[in-house]
Amino acid sequence: MKLLFKQRFFSWFDSYDIYGEDGSPLFAVEGKLSWGHRLEIYNSQHEYMGRIQEEVFTFLPRFQMYVGENYIGNIQKEFTLFRPAFELDCNGWRIEGNFLEWDYTIIDNRGNVVAGVSKQIWNWTDTYVIDVIDPVNILFCLMIVLAIDAAKCSSGK
Repeated sequence: MKLLFKQRFFSWFDSYDIYGEDGSPLFAVEGKLSWGHRLEIYNSQHEYMGRIQEEVFTFLPRFQMYVGENYIGNIQKEFTLFRPAFELDCNGWRIEGNFLEWDYTIIDNRGNVVAGVSKQIWNWTDTYVIDVIDPVNILFCLMIVLAIDAAKCSSGK
């Protein structure tokens, strides 16, 4: 299942709209006033689904992920010299990507692809296509993409 992840053009805080392949809205992500990034995820009926919360006072960006109010894991940017990398502590998954952090793959602990993510570069705002293999993993994959995008924002990219 493919998702189109688009940042809103006019927004005081990071806000995004997530659309399905047919163009129907699936999720809305709203940035909230907070120390560090706090992104809340709502479904198309505006029911709260979860959030990404940046931990403050860390050397590199680190984000906690919550489904409802239940902590499910975190993602942290790793210190590397040439190739950006992220450490994911959620479901036994890992992230592999290219040098510019624009295209990457989420892989499970058996080596199977969970989702592929690619950035569309000719848009006014951050726009990603997320190709999720199993629809059960949509929310987790969305949280990972949100955290990586927010980490890039935190580092000034």
